[in-house]
This record gives sequence, structure tokens and C-alpha cells, in this order.
Amino acid sequence: MDAIYIKYYKSVYNFLYKLTYDVELSEELTQETFYTAIKKINTLKNKESIRTWLYQIAKNKWKDYLKKNKKSNVDLDENNFENLAANYNLEEDMITKDNIIELFKKIHMLDIDTREIIYLKLIRNFTFKEISQILGKNEEWARTKFYRGKIKLKESLKNEK
Repeated sequence: MDAIYIKYYKSVYNFLYKLTYDVELSEELTQETFYTAIKKINTLKNKESIRTWLYQIAKNKWKDYLKKNKKSNVDLDENNFENLAANYNLEEDMITKDNIIELFKKIHMLDIDTREIIYLKLIRNFTFKEISQILGKNEEWARTKFYRGKIKLKESLKNEK
């Protein structure tokens, strides 16, 4: 388990940070994720990706936190967009560097499922199959939510110009 922790800690932390925009909360949820993973390592199926499995646990820890604290959205902190922007893989004409903060604000305003899918697909480069496993939905659902979300973002950005 030590090797898994070393290999995936930063990735899980970054995933949670992109959901929470809170360093301390991300660290806490990352620790809880690995604690749960240690306890449930025997439930990991051979064909299942360890990374996908860990992200699924992390996502559930974050949702548990939101339920416990009765929050439906995490507050935006514009200072944290710089890290996100550095790793962001932009799609063709969707955005320029000058308005990346606006894009992330708009992404944050999407429903939670669409927001998660966009982060997982564009920032973490997960496949739709992996996304569907993380979110516990089917692959077609993930693909449809992603493309609808992308269309909403493009329209929203066009309306501002």
C-alpha cells in the first residue's frame, strides 16, 4: 500500500483540491481516502484501475463532507485558479488565457455532476469509461453530460463577448 500511496497521493490530492479549492480540506480528504483504501483494499477488482478506484473513494469522501456540512457548492477562491490553469488542457477555440478565470467560474456554476465530468475529462484526462466508474454511472451518461456542459460553457462565454 505504501507504493500506491507514493504513486497516487499527489494525483488524489490534486483531484480533491480542484473540487474543494481548500488546501487543508483537500489534505484531510486525501488522508481519509487512503485510510478507506487501506481498509477496503480487498474489494479492489483486478480489472479495475487503482487510480479510478481511488478517485471514486475520494469523490465519495468529498460528497460525504458536503452532506455533513450541508453544502451544495464549494466557495470559489480566485487565487487558486492559477494551479488549475497551469494544468488545464484547453480545447481549440473554447478559451484564451486572458479569460481562464471566467471559464472556471462558469464551470463552477454548472451542476455538480457536469462540473466533475469536465474536471475529470479536461484536467485529469480520464476516459469516459473511467469517469463513469468514478461517478457510478454509465459511460454514455458521462459522455452526454460532458458534451452538454461543454456546449453550455461555449454559449455562456459567447454571450459575454
